[in-house]
Amino acid sequence: MIFRRALQRELASSAGATFTVLFTVLVTWTLIRVLGSAAGGKVASGDVLALIGFAILSYLPVILTLTTFIAVLAAVTRSYRDSEMVVWFASGMSLRRWIGPVLTFGLPIMALVAVLALVVTPWAAMKRTEFVERFQKREDLKRVAPGQFRESSSSDRVFFVERSTAGATVVQNVFVNSNDGNRNSVVVAKEGVIETDAKGGQYLVLTNGRRYQGTPGQADFQSMEFERYSMRVATKMPVLGADTPINALPTSSLLQVENQYTRAELLSRISAPIVCLVLMLLAIPLGFVNPRAGSSANMILALLIFFTYNNLTKLLEKSVQRGKLDFAMAWWPLHLAAALAVLALFAWRLNVNHRWHPLVLINAWKRRRIVHPPVSAPAKVEAQ
Repeated sequence: MIFRRALQRELASSAGATFTVLFTVLVTWTLIRVLGSAAGGKVASGDVLALIGFAILSYLPVILTLTTFIAVLAAVTRSYRDSEMVVWFASGMSLRRWIGPVLTFGLPIMALVAVLALVVTPWAAMKRTEFVERFQKREDLKRVAPGQFRESSSSDRVFFVERSTAGATVVQNVFVNSNDGNRNSVVVAKEGVIETDAKGGQYLVLTNGRRYQGTPGQADFQSMEFERYSMRVATKMPVLGADTPINALPTSSLLQVENQYTRAELLSRISAPIVCLVLMLLAIPLGFVNPRAGSSANMILALLIFFTYNNLTKLLEKSVQRGKLDFAMAWWPLHLAAALAVLALFAWRLNVNHRWHPLVLINAWKRRRIVHPPVSAPAKVEAQ
């Protein structure tokens, strides 16, 4: 019980520190990416915080899996480095006794990863798609931001306003470039007001401006001044959910619709908790380290295993999506091979009498150092 409590505290502390670092990196990277999209006019500025939250929820299963893997690996590595495992083995305990406390710590995280992958992540993807579609299909003038050129939803007009007042219904110093087939017109005005007619159509009413139409230097070029000029603007109502991506569909919908795309997405979702469980158990035998050597190589190897495992999972997902592999033959072979590798590594660590076991090699190296101590160079005798 003392060992279990101490190990639980150590695992929780290591997991908390690891998650904090990974979560900070994730938030920073997501913030930069979303702010770049907002600056480019792809998303609304007011939706930045919501989009950051949805993106973080989408990446949480991977972050939690890596956190659990690193936490268990760090705890086992520290026990080897501080020679606690020597005392553990000398007391007649086996490495298998680590499985229970590690599962007690990791199974709730694995369950959380499963809930995130099967329920929360699709919901976050759906909400993000709705926010982006709502901005892209909103009315032309509501997409205009002061000081920025914005294209209309029909892609035939470019708007620019210097500033807006009165709740964005009155704009000042307006520039509108319209392209109607082969004819191009430019309208500049000192002020514009958004008005609605009886049928619900919206118009941009410009005052005190000038309109240029045609190509300068040609015979059909026209220039006119006006005190009041009405321009119909697009009022396209958003039709959300018409083009829902596969990753935004609920898991229940994936089970009802059977095709290569839904099966590939389903494979990705059910692989997340399995990868978390396998890596959690793999960290126990993988945490061996020579107390006299550093532990950086161990951590580098663990990261390589993590990224290789995830990339192989993505490779199988793409194979199912392209129809090269059936779902029934894609979801289990990789995880079975990883589970067998965990069992083989456990058997190797437990077989302490094997001549290639790390402890046997270390003891043999120590005996050679005692039997054949290093010979130091003879000291020079100074002449009297």
